[in-house]
Amino acid sequence: MLTPVFSLDRITFYYPGGENLFQDLSLEIDPGDSVCLLGANGSGKSTLLKMFCGLVFPSAGCVRAFGQEITEALLEDSTFARRYHQRVGFIFQNSDAQLFNTRVWDEVAYGPNQLGLPGAEVKARVDDILTMLNLQSLAERSPYRLSGGEKKKVAVAAALVLNPEVLILDEPTNGLDPKTQRWLIELLLQLNSMGRTIITATHNLDLAHAISRRALILSEDHRLVYDGPSAQALEDKSLLMAVNLIEEYSHRHGEQEHKHRYTHG
Repeated sequence: MLTPVFSLDRITFYYPGGENLFQDLSLEIDPGDSVCLLGANGSGKSTLLKMFCGLVFPSAGCVRAFGQEITEALLEDSTFARRYHQRVGFIFQNSDAQLFNTRVWDEVAYGPNQLGLPGAEVKARVDDILTMLNLQSLAERSPYRLSGGEKKKVAVAAALVLNPEVLILDEPTNGLDPKTQRWLIELLLQLNSMGRTIITATHNLDLAHAISRRALILSEDHRLVYDGPSAQALEDKSLLMAVNLIEEYSHRHGEQEHKHRYTHG
């Protein structure tokens, strides 16, 4: 039996001074899963991703990763934290929040350097990932002078250079042109086919359909209301309307009424 990549056991979470965001939430994600986390703004998607990444911790209940309970005290151990963040890569919704070096090559090299890898290995890793993603022409550029799509590609490279077992993405297609969106979809499919676990939070139902086999859907009151095949969820209009991911509007042409679906972006 496979050990889950992540296991949440009856977790409760609230921000200081705020109401409970989650109450007795439980779920598991297995190695090699391709999961989309769906829900309206404020449903708790980003907080759940941060919990997987060890950036926030439950107020009650237990979070396990790779079979081990993950606590704030454990992640204060720098050796453990480096290893954990090598295994779990996180792509921020806003690439500017992730990029802080003055040169793309240095940005991609930052993670391997933090692991204390030998210089020759760092160079080999960086050059390999830039070649794999066809980013060699950006190596000497400043991240701040790149387009939104180029910044996203550099952010992906900076995560993949560590060869993570799990890749977590928060609204990865926001602000991307169609060509870069297609590039990202094809890359995620390739990575998942190679055995990496992919977890994506998104409003983009087309993206969810393209890359995920499993959907986790959060309601606006922060409950997990669906856990199952993505295709089935995306065909369930009543479910998607109930969680405020879509709505219908109608208009008339003469005597005939037409209904249209509006997807919240």
